[in-house]
Amino acid sequence: MLALRPNCECCDRDLPPESVEALICTFECTWCRDCAREVLNHICPNCGGNLVERPIRPARLL
Repeated sequence: MLALRPNCECCDRDLPPESVEALICTFECTWCRDCAREVLNHICPNCGGNLVERPIRPARLL
């Protein structure tokens, strides 16, 4: 199951499960949209992979 990490790994911004601001790589590293765009250029610094929008898990399944 996908790990829904609660914060941006760069700026520590809160990214709750329903956030549309969260981006992830294939290893589930988690970043906010601002850091992904302005700091990371949409490339994960941990693995070098691209960042994509994290899916939203319905609250009833949390």
